[in-house]
Amino acid sequence: MSKDNKENSSQEKESFWVSLGKDLLSVAAVLITFLILSKLVFGLWTPMVAVESGSMEPHMQVGDIIFIKSIDRVNLITNEEGNNSGYKSFEEYGNVILYRPYGQEGVTPIIHRAMYRVEAGEQMWEGGALAPYAGYITKGDNIVTNQHFDQEGQISYLMPVKAEWIIGTAQYRIPYLGYVRLFFS
Repeated sequence: MSKDNKENSSQEKESFWVSLGKDLLSVAAVLITFLILSKLVFGLWTPMVAVESGSMEPHMQVGDIIFIKSIDRVNLITNEEGNNSGYKSFEEYGNVILYRPYGQEGVTPIIHRAMYRVEAGEQMWEGGALAPYAGYITKGDNIVTNQHFDQEGQISYLMPVKAEWIIGTAQYRIPYLGYVRLFFS
């Protein structure tokens, strides 16, 4: 191998590593920029969730990406309040919230509509159990699979959603993009 060929081969290898380094730095810069903008706009470092079930159909589909705004940055409007004021989100009255069931960290958060708020000692629904503390009664929008409140079933059985369990409210939806996230889980 001639001296010129060795130099070209060495330059190509160096050029590959330099190019790869630049590409990795570019990707890191984009991710950091996204995280900072997410925190500024939505109040969360990771403001997106992928819809994993059909409980919010027809307004949210499996595989949708939903952008969430931190609960610290919104005034939560329940379905009951929205019905009185005319406020709608995702084609129904009131906000859709993302919350941690029973306040547990490390479990998949639930994305359902805040139907109304109850105070401690109030019936959670007509003829239902008394609320052990103040919180929100929640329910998915799917009228076939979600005929009862979350508090009547397995999701948050007899436990209203405490304000501190709420991560945020749903703001925007991007169809199908969540399938990428769901593929890896």
